[in-house]
Amino acid sequence: MIIEANKEKEKKYNKWIVALSIIIPVAVAALFGVNLRKLGFDVEPLTILPPIYASINGLTALVLIVSVIAIKRKNRKLHESLIKFAITLSVAFLVMYVAYHMTSDSTKYGGEGVVKYFYYFILITHILLSIVIIPFVLITYVRAITNNIERHKKIAKITFPLWLYVAITGVIVYFMISPYYV
Repeated sequence: MIIEANKEKEKKYNKWIVALSIIIPVAVAALFGVNLRKLGFDVEPLTILPPIYASINGLTALVLIVSVIAIKRKNRKLHESLIKFAITLSVAFLVMYVAYHMTSDSTKYGGEGVVKYFYYFILITHILLSIVIIPFVLITYVRAITNNIERHKKIAKITFPLWLYVAITGVIVYFMISPYYV
């Protein structure tokens, strides 16, 4: 009876999960193509943001690792708080990332040879997995808040490494492209 109630609670969230999993990447892609300065708005490029949002990615990776340590030590309250913080950090990253790209020209990577291919591999996998991770994080979170712990654990084993990869590769991409910022 409890399992069925949990599944019903989850179903209530599914429409939101699907909607957000579509709306967020579409909105980011659309806003990424909008440059306020080219549209005639008198805005300063927010060049201070890339090191800040790269730091947020690094902090997210650390928070995710500590959250896993917390749950392995049976500290559910700390785990829950850390995951909420990681979600908040990810949202803050996204807002800053979009704000930067709406006020600044895109930076072209200037590296050559094998390093260039490594950069583009990291960048492409980072971007693709940052889209894929959205429903995974939302589903994992919903399974936790609906107290469907066994299903939460099952998907968290997939969500954690994907989210961690996105966070870490965000930092790598920043360090690799930072010498080419104008």
